[in-house]
Amino acid sequence: MPAPVRLLLIEDDVRLAQLVKDYLTHENFSITVEHRGDSALENFDPAAVDIVILDLMLPGMDGLKVCSGLRRIYHGPILILTAKSSDIDHVMGLELGADDFVHKPIEPPVLLARLRALLRRTQSAPVEQAPGDNLTFGALSINVRAHEVRLGGDVVDFTTQEFELLHFLARNAGKVLSRDDIFNNIRGIEYDGLDRTVDVRISRLRKKLQDNPSQPQRIKTVWGKGYLFVGDAWN
Repeated sequence: MPAPVRLLLIEDDVRLAQLVKDYLTHENFSITVEHRGDSALENFDPAAVDIVILDLMLPGMDGLKVCSGLRRIYHGPILILTAKSSDIDHVMGLELGADDFVHKPIEPPVLLARLRALLRRTQSAPVEQAPGDNLTFGALSINVRAHEVRLGGDVVDFTTQEFELLHFLARNAGKVLSRDDIFNNIRGIEYDGLDRTVDVRISRLRKKLQDNPSQPQRIKTVWGKGYLFVGDAWN
């Protein structure tokens, strides 16, 4: 039996938190529960957590502020819980560094599937470095094995999901990738035509890589088709 996955659940609904804890405990998760946003952030130890489930409606400090605070010290996966009617909330969560979201009311098997998908991406076994593992475009270098990105020699901080998106775009430099292509790569499911996860993450990449969001030259939007990573725009 592998070691349990250390999960921090930040949820103020005591009954829901217990339901999630009971279900995931049987799936080899070790659960710590926090019911307040402020105390969750104050007590957080990044070395003791493999994955976070974060509700957005919390006492003490709202979930968006908690997400932003966690991202300053934690680079592991964050999955947010949001009401179906709160599209703007999950978009804001993704803007602040969350990796995925699950709508309430929660269906435990769906939650488990999303958690396992995130964990597969962050806990995959290291592989031997191949020549193509290092990608360089002018001032931009991507070291796949080390999960490190440098721009002009400076390290740029990315979450695992952001790194994988950048790597996917970069290894397809010069090719227009549709939202469906990208969505399948980062979520493992087909694009439904409505989800804004791809657009939000592209926006975050542009900000971190100093690509003018109003007139991007490095990761371009090709209207009606998708996104284009421009390989010769990084000098």
